[in-house]
Amino acid sequence: MPVLYLSHGAPPLADDTRWTAELAAWSRELPRPRQVLIVSAHWEQAPLTMSSTRGAELTYDFWGFPRRYYEVRYDAPTAPGLAAEVSALLGGVDVHVDQERGLDHGAYVPLKEMFPDADIPVQQLSMPTLDPAALFELGRALAPLRDQGTLVVGSGFTTHNLSWFDPRQPASAPPPSVSAEFDDWAREAVEGGDVDTLLDFAHRAPAPGLAHPTTEHLAPLFVAMGAASSTGTPAGRTAVDGFWYGMSKRSWTF
Repeated sequence: MPVLYLSHGAPPLADDTRWTAELAAWSRELPRPRQVLIVSAHWEQAPLTMSSTRGAELTYDFWGFPRRYYEVRYDAPTAPGLAAEVSALLGGVDVHVDQERGLDHGAYVPLKEMFPDADIPVQQLSMPTLDPAALFELGRALAPLRDQGTLVVGSGFTTHNLSWFDPRQPASAPPPSVSAEFDDWAREAVEGGDVDTLLDFAHRAPAPGLAHPTTEHLAPLFVAMGAASSTGTPAGRTAVDGFWYGMSKRSWTF
């Protein structure tokens, strides 16, 4: 299976007809996965934990939105054996399962557009750290899952600064220059498979503190690149590009 890094956006991004069409077209290019393992920017937890295997309710981890966003359903089956598979790949590390936690919006919002029938088993994995090198190694350990038909997905946002979000402006308005510059830098580094540069983004990227005031939305990229490294240099191909309220929604297939 390939590996994906996608920019998921806030729940209202699901109302953007261009983005939803891009995700639907992207999914049609992919082989059908046996199951999906997704890492979202919105779940940092140590020790390593997986979402419910009993089909818990979705985690509506956002506030102040219209009621309809809290009525969205995505009743995909779970993958109960995936925690044991992950544990084995990590050398027997105990992978906790949180039976109360369903998929958060970083997982279900894009998956609902990519696999709308909700008929593919999905489990979510927490990020136990935001350290880029540690997340890359986590992804590398998970790489054998690909040979068993598992689609590994990192879900974040290529640039993410909520101070740019202004609903009074068109969603497609030109982005701030720092967002465009970071996006171009990330595109070049990912397409070139330049792991060292990406892992050191805090020192090598243009204006990293403005493109990512906090780094959790870039962190899933490192898991994805690690999982992709099993087949050589993890160079990504852009599947989605463009900006949404100034933030880069660039996404890659590895």
